[in-house]
Amino acid sequence: MSSMISTSDRILDVAQSLVVTGGYNGFSYADISDAVGIRKASIHHHFPTKAELVSALVDRYRQQTELGLNSLQEQFSSPVEQLQAYLNFWQACIRDASLPFCLCAMLAGEMPMLPDEVASRVRGYFQGLARWLATVLQAGAEQHLFRLDKRPDEEAQMLMASVHGAMLSARAFGDPELFATIVDAQIGRLLTADR
Repeated sequence: MSSMISTSDRILDVAQSLVVTGGYNGFSYADISDAVGIRKASIHHHFPTKAELVSALVDRYRQQTELGLNSLQEQFSSPVEQLQAYLNFWQACIRDASLPFCLCAMLAGEMPMLPDEVASRVRGYFQGLARWLATVLQAGAEQHLFRLDKRPDEEAQMLMASVHGAMLSARAFGDPELFATIVDAQIGRLLTADR
């Protein structure tokens, strides 16, 4: 089955793991070469520059995220269930270390040092996520499931910051359960008493 995965996908998979672990400047093509078992020249053939590699990585990550979010809306009719499924995804990834940190959150911490082509894609990721969260929160408010103290787009920004801050706290303290403690409090704040 692994022979079915293209070389460029293998490169991107390894690059994603390296970025999540150490950020944009925390890896080199030599690291990828060692992990994939190909020469650096082969990596340059697929991705001539590191900025092109990470841009492609963010594009792929964003597409995967959009597919995942759309899938949540298809699987769950309730905005509460959609939001909880999104949070459960991250909680499971952090707990089992399959994806212990959001790729774009890691890159966002390096925004001043990122090439423009990467930074604009990272911004696009967060804009898309914020739109999805705002849509879910708006739908939940209209169905009297969520109590919003601010506009849906502002609540979405606060929730997004809480989720990514919870990732940081879980990482900093080496405690995956801390993620749930933080985000559950945010969800509790949003839920109406009569739902």
